[in-house]
Amino acid sequence: MIKLVACDLDGTLFNSDMAISDKNIAAIRAAQKNGIEFLVATGRAPRQSRKTMHDYGLKTGFININGALVYDADANLKVKHKLPNKKAGLISKILRENNIYFELVTAEKIFSTDTSKRIVNLARSLMLLDPKVNFKKAVATAAGSDAMLSMTLVDDYDHLLTNPKIEIMKIIAFDGRGQAAFTQAKKEINALGDVVVTSSSAANIEINDAKAQKGPALLDYARQKGIKREEVAAIGDNLNDASMIRDAGTGVAMANAVPAIKKLAQVKTKSNNEDGVAYILRKFIKDNAKE
Repeated sequence: MIKLVACDLDGTLFNSDMAISDKNIAAIRAAQKNGIEFLVATGRAPRQSRKTMHDYGLKTGFININGALVYDADANLKVKHKLPNKKAGLISKILRENNIYFELVTAEKIFSTDTSKRIVNLARSLMLLDPKVNFKKAVATAAGSDAMLSMTLVDDYDHLLTNPKIEIMKIIAFDGRGQAAFTQAKKEINALGDVVVTSSSAANIEINDAKAQKGPALLDYARQKGIKREEVAAIGDNLNDASMIRDAGTGVAMANAVPAIKKLAQVKTKSNNEDGVAYILRKFIKDNAKE
């Protein structure tokens, strides 16, 4: 029996228009009505993700910033794993030396040193999700997206990294050349130890504390709720979903998932443009009714 489902946003719950379909909304509500708790698992910060779900009339819990923070449906903080400021400073130095644009993510804000680069990188992410979208349209969509609302422009990151009151939850780096551009930086960052480097797009890497992963965070939350591993499912499409696909009792890969996620998952569902989340949730509800 499935009692808890964690679901990624980009490329999973979101379709290529960055929207949640009516079928997915209805299925989430049906799952909740049938005793299945639904968690949104995302690299996004709490405010942004909470607003997104609220706009669709949905009340859910959240695994935010890849597992750095976990909240229940009533917005109570249940899990926190920050990236130590000293280590964040070392990572920042490595990224600068490798000429890679990056942003600092806290629980409430995303800090950027270049608005235009932020918009361009958001646009590239949209184009990767939907190759039919041209660059001009992607830029326009990115500039008006919720992701820009949580952005704070700063001249540099030094004052943030040396402020003990600032808690860095994640560093996200972008490069339009793709994953090959991060090879050297990833090697140096991993050598620091106690960090995890994942990706939610072909053009980014995301750096968290080693404990701040979707999988461990999901199981930490399940334990607090008295839910067994075999009663937990996770749905995703990209590399930053790998830990929860692996750790959940039932790992579900979207039809549009990258090959590594498809290989890792026990179950496959339809694509994000075919209401794949709704399809698998309806199956969980049906299977639960048989037990």
